[in-house]
Amino acid sequence: MYSRVCILFLTLLAAVTAFARVAGPDMHTPNEALHAPDAGLRAPDYVDTLDTRVTERNQRLYDSIESKTSRRAVPRLLYKMFFVKPRLDTTASGRVLDETRLLAPYTGKTIGEIRIEREQVFDPGGNWLERAGNKLHWLTHERVIRRDLLFKTGDRFDPDQIVRSEQLLRSRSYISDADVTVVPDSTDTTRVDLVLRTRDSWTISVDAGLRSEGRTMVGLSDDNIFGTGNRLKVMTNFSRHDFSYGGNLFQYEIPNLFGSFYGVKIEAGRSFYEETLALGLKKEFLKPTDYEVGVTYNDLRSKHYMVEQDTSEIVKVRNLDLWAGRSRYIRPLRSSFFITARYNYARFSERPAVWYGYNPALHDRDALLTGVGLYREKFLTANMVYGFGTKEYLATGYKAELVTGYSWGEFSDALYLGMGYKTGGFRSIGYIMGGFTLGSYIDHTSGMWSRSAVDIDLRWFSNLFIFRRNRIRQFLSFNYTQGWNREVGNNESIRFTDRNGLQALDEYITGTNRMVLNTETVIFAPFQPLGFRFAFFGFADFGLIGYSPNTFKNDFFTSFGIGVRIKNERLIFSRVQIRLGIAFGKHGLVASDYFRMSNGTRLEEYRYRPARPEIVGFE
Repeated sequence: MYSRVCILFLTLLAAVTAFARVAGPDMHTPNEALHAPDAGLRAPDYVDTLDTRVTERNQRLYDSIESKTSRRAVPRLLYKMFFVKPRLDTTASGRVLDETRLLAPYTGKTIGEIRIEREQVFDPGGNWLERAGNKLHWLTHERVIRRDLLFKTGDRFDPDQIVRSEQLLRSRSYISDADVTVVPDSTDTTRVDLVLRTRDSWTISVDAGLRSEGRTMVGLSDDNIFGTGNRLKVMTNFSRHDFSYGGNLFQYEIPNLFGSFYGVKIEAGRSFYEETLALGLKKEFLKPTDYEVGVTYNDLRSKHYMVEQDTSEIVKVRNLDLWAGRSRYIRPLRSSFFITARYNYARFSERPAVWYGYNPALHDRDALLTGVGLYREKFLTANMVYGFGTKEYLATGYKAELVTGYSWGEFSDALYLGMGYKTGGFRSIGYIMGGFTLGSYIDHTSGMWSRSAVDIDLRWFSNLFIFRRNRIRQFLSFNYTQGWNREVGNNESIRFTDRNGLQALDEYITGTNRMVLNTETVIFAPFQPLGFRFAFFGFADFGLIGYSPNTFKNDFFTSFGIGVRIKNERLIFSRVQIRLGIAFGKHGLVASDYFRMSNGTRLEEYRYRPARPEIVGFE
């Protein structure tokens, strides 16, 4: 008994020692030679050397804990409950790599064998909870992984298709990691074999939601049902006042049907007074020369939020959306020319009052749109942007598009004209993205411009700065949205939103002119007490909104706050975000969202590939 207490004491002592130590892992994947650090930014060598020494010392500490606790049952059980082996990452550098350049020497060679090595969610030698999780989890079938590859045996090796395939696999919710290793054929210099290593994600989750009027939802979902990569979600609704039944809602999604890259989505059910039937089939642009096509049908009855009245009204609508597009790569321009077309049909059977110029978003309509333009998109890899060190694919490129069309409305017909441009990429000061969309209707009868809007976005995040052993990124985003010649009713005013708003503001304000500036500083801490990774952040948001054409005459608001994001690669728990904040107006303190705990961040990825033509957003 005494020896067991001593061992437990030693375990706790070692854990406390771990808390006092700092570590910045600098471990590399087996094919590190392929991902050589010659194409981007990296931390100073002395930082890597220091990190390596501390990592080795930290590893000896964990080995010591494991050795001491393995001799007795209770300490061994505690160790297996709280410690798991870390996954390899590259958190020490934050460098940006162009993998297509690293793969360029193999261009044009014939692809031979493509071997796929799949790994479970958790380490096979992990604790009992992880082993149980692996038994519950259905490993993704090999054919499911193969169907997402943009190449096959016998094709000519194209670095761009290799990188796009890795990015596509990593975008799947059931895959947490995917990496291709090139193995030259020792007997044939014109041939290379490929090894694709993947690791599954844990895909079973439970959801819950508390809504107004006592409505409560609980749901169960699996994003990889039976290892097929298909998603199934079942939600049940009830009243938390009297526990009366409110209905069920089912969702089923196939991301890639039989390897055709067509996605299928089906949703059906009801929730109290809401009813849903939604069917969708679509294929997106995946390569520089490609095509897209899609069709969705929705028969929905739901509460529709009315911005101007700050209330919700029942709306029932049948909507049919058809679109298609084609792109072709133009080598001299190093860009793709694309053309797209879209038809939209909407009929309302329940809605608030409508008439000419009132609630135009709820008018019956048939609309035809077409878009034409140029685009280029390429992926580079980095880390410590959205995640804590795993490889991330970030798009660079541009898209320029002209959109025109015609709308046959319930009360009037109108021509639509619009245009948009956005571009982004890595520069010497970090990643910069900027773009705008501009559009307006022209009344067929009067020739008057109406429902005009412009939306301008700027996004930036810095290079990964090194301060002592901390790694720091600065994020900044700017949005300006203005509408003019707007009509009256739903969707004719805007407010602060989650995407374009102030984090800690909980005030209801509307207008037709909005400007928002968000800043956030993220510090990736070097210490890892008990394997926990910490990213501390502070934010400052500033916003102007109102109905005056002069932006600076509108109401001013600001919010400030701090928070922390926590993740542990040695434990099975996912990332957690905790935020504190407060908001002010020009007259002092306003309604604030003081505290929030979540598992996500406000950061979002940018893409430049074309999609179906859209009316300029005003929301």
